[in-house]
Amino acid sequence: MGARTKARKRAVDILFEAEQRGVDPQVLLADRVIEPHTEAAVPQYAADLVEGVVAHRERIDELLATYSRGWTVDRMPAVDRAVLRIGAWELLFNDEVPDAVAVDEAVDLARGLSTDESPGFVNGLLGRLVEIKPTLLT
Repeated sequence: MGARTKARKRAVDILFEAEQRGVDPQVLLADRVIEPHTEAAVPQYAADLVEGVVAHRERIDELLATYSRGWTVDRMPAVDRAVLRIGAWELLFNDEVPDAVAVDEAVDLARGLSTDESPGFVNGLLGRLVEIKPTLLT
């Protein structure tokens, strides 16, 4: 498993835990970064992902709500929300990650962490964002 793949998983864990505990993801992230040489250590890219999602969450959630068919963001499984937010951030706000990689990584995370239907849902929704990406960035 590559370093960025591990970082994505760690970012999902932080976003999911923060939501479940009702705490700010950046506060939870800061707590995890304080212990850099423990099992809870956070790779820099995981921190970048969490911070990016938090900074753009309103726009990301708006797009997820607009382009998911028949699902509100609140109704999505919590793990799927975290995965989709990370995937959407990588697609729209991180030029270093190719679109196909962002989608594939998100689908793999959903496959490993969520329901049997989640990989298809994540793939479809992020695929739709890839299709309309040029219109979103103008």
